[in-house]
Amino acid sequence: MTHPPDTDTYFICATPRTGSSLLLGLLDSTGVAGHPQAYFRSPDEVAWAERWGVARTSQHALDYGDFVRAALAAGRTGNGVFGAKLMWGTHAELTTRLARLHPDLAGDELGLLEREFGRVRFVWLRRDDVLAQAVSWLRAEQTGVWFIGGKGEIGGGRAAPGGGRPAYDRDAITRTMRTIEEHNAGWERWFEGYGIEPHRIRYEELSAAPEAVTLRVLDHLGLALPAGRHITPSHQRQADRLNEEWAARYRLRPPVV
Repeated sequence: MTHPPDTDTYFICATPRTGSSLLLGLLDSTGVAGHPQAYFRSPDEVAWAERWGVARTSQHALDYGDFVRAALAAGRTGNGVFGAKLMWGTHAELTTRLARLHPDLAGDELGLLEREFGRVRFVWLRRDDVLAQAVSWLRAEQTGVWFIGGKGEIGGGRAAPGGGRPAYDRDAITRTMRTIEEHNAGWERWFEGYGIEPHRIRYEELSAAPEAVTLRVLDHLGLALPAGRHITPSHQRQADRLNEEWAARYRLRPPVV
């Protein structure tokens, strides 16, 4: 007998270049953990709405309630589980819009998420090697390529307009490392503020043992991998020797504190 899951929605909470796209694809491949994507990033809203056929109002505005319902319909698996990715800052964009739908919960971000998405759980993905993360982030920003492969993500899968060749920039790496630390601290405060104990994953363990990490996430969500189902990645590794060279170059001349 198959029991219904005890999770309606889960959010992968992260900062860029922590393997979040890899994890989304792995979870999607299980067939029971939704079809997680970065559905709620505001610059991509119009593209998602057009894909789903979400109608506009007479003033050409997007009805956010319709948008969320379309995301839920697209992102659920047959067992009713929905998954999505939230970068630091995206959660605030999402809850700000939800507060317009549920003004009685304005200011209560967790309450807004639970009102709209049901029983919610959180997975927090971060990276020990912040320098390697910053190098990867800078390269993605310079080239416009954020992932290779995937399952229909919107944006970032190929060189974006204005994307160029990667160029070493010590000051930009330093700034990016500070941003990463600020965003990680933001997530830490947010979880503590709402009394949430997320399931914690390190990029390094995800990279080394993707199947084992995925199975642990399923366990956290109260889900089991169906018999005969295989966990398979849909994204390719992007880091190469250039990443290593930039990191080594930075270590030779670290910033003056």
